[in-house]
Order: sequence, then structure tokens, then C-alpha cells
Amino acid sequence: MRIWSVANQKGGVGKTTTAVTLGGLCALRGERTLLIDLDPHGSVTAYFGYDPESIDNSVYDLFQLNKIQTDQVRPLIRETSVEQLHILPASTAMATLDRQLGSRDGMGLMIAQTLKLLSEDYEQVVIDCPPMLGVLMINALAACQQLVIPVQTEFLATKGLERMMRTLNMIERSRHEPLPYMIIPTMFDRRTRASWDTLGVLQQHFGQYLWSSYIPIDTNFREASRAGKPLCHFMPSSRGVQAYRELLQQLCGEGDARQVAAL
Repeated sequence: MRIWSVANQKGGVGKTTTAVTLGGLCALRGERTLLIDLDPHGSVTAYFGYDPESIDNSVYDLFQLNKIQTDQVRPLIRETSVEQLHILPASTAMATLDRQLGSRDGMGLMIAQTLKLLSEDYEQVVIDCPPMLGVLMINALAACQQLVIPVQTEFLATKGLERMMRTLNMIERSRHEPLPYMIIPTMFDRRTRASWDTLGVLQQHFGQYLWSSYIPIDTNFREASRAGKPLCHFMPSSRGVQAYRELLQQLCGEGDARQVAAL
């Protein structure tokens, strides 16, 4: 089982699009894939037609269990419109978990323990993280083998990246080992100086961990979300899909290994 977490401590950077598209591409490759929505906003959940405001059986219920068992976890998982792609959905009630759980021991490893039980069920797992540091993001970073950090190619988005780097350093101290990560420039518009300037800043400060390409602006992502399908299943020849396909190849070790080096 390969596990990625998609995270950034700023919203609107393409996090959900990245999680959904990578999950969809894995499913297209015939790999059993699980999307885990750890964002209380429930964007991935809503993408596939489930309402995070009213959904029964979600990540929230997982955190209410005293002991995680396989027969309690599997009923929480839902099918999507895509074959081989399942989702562990979010509920808006997850926003209360930090206050509810307090200092209870072991709460930062709930997702890791869950995935250990599901290791024979799925080949790929993509976790969509909340944009704030708390028990849900800690779970995602503790469970994953590699972190994917989408960064919109505009100046303010780099501030969110700085916060994400501080969080990553903190998590690595608790893990006692480096967490490999890759920074993904998103929403790149070749026509604007802002995109080029931001890409230059990323190359200057994070070159070793920066993906060698970028995800372009593609309005087809919006149309795919309206249809409730990953873009790779909605319009597989679009430029956005081609970019994510190249990204997946590198994440799977089929591209330049230097781009996924650990700290």
C-alpha cells in the first residue's frame, strides 16, 4: 500500500483537485484506490455527491471508536462514480474533534492504524488534509509515506507554504525520521508575470523538493467537478490530466528520483 497526503496550510491552492485527480489516475491504472477526506469542509466528499453536512458514517465516526477493528471501518467507506475508487468521507462534525479529543493518547495515529487494517484492500491511498494544523493533519502526516504540497503560483500562496514547512519540521521531530515531500506548482498561467515570478521564487528556495513541471490552469477541472468525476475520467486528453499523469509517474518512482528525495 502506497500512501500520500496532500496538504497545504492555505486554502484554494488546488489541494482537492490534486487529491481527486491522483486518485482517479490510480484507479485508471487498475489499482484499488482509497481517498480519505480529512478536511471538515468535505470538498472531496461533496465532489462525489455526498453531503458532509448530513452524511452518516464518516471519518468523524472513526474517531469515536475506542478500538479500531476492520469490521467497524469497512462500513464507513463509500463507492464513487469511478470503478476501483472508494472514499472514506468527511463530516463537518470533524471540526469539533480537536476540542472533543483533548489530550487523549493515540489520537494522532488513528488513520495509520486504520490503514494498517486495510492494507490488503487497497494499493493506493490519497489523503486530503485540512488547511489547519490539528489532530486531523497530524493523523495524515503520521500515516503517509510521502507528502504532496500543492502551491498556487501566486505570491500569497508562498506564505502558506512557509507555514507548511514549519509544521513539517515539527512532525518530523515526532516521527524521528524525515518525511519525503514534493512541492507542486498549481494553477500556473503562462500568460501572467505573477505565475512566472512565483515559480522563480519556488525554484530559488525549494528547488531540490520542487516538481520539475507544473499544473496549468485548466477550466475543465471545474466542469469535471460539476459532473462528479475526476477529470481523467471526464476529459482524459486535457492538458491538466496530462500534467497530473506526469506527476503521478514521478511520485511512483517512474520519473526523476531526485524530485522526491527526503530531507
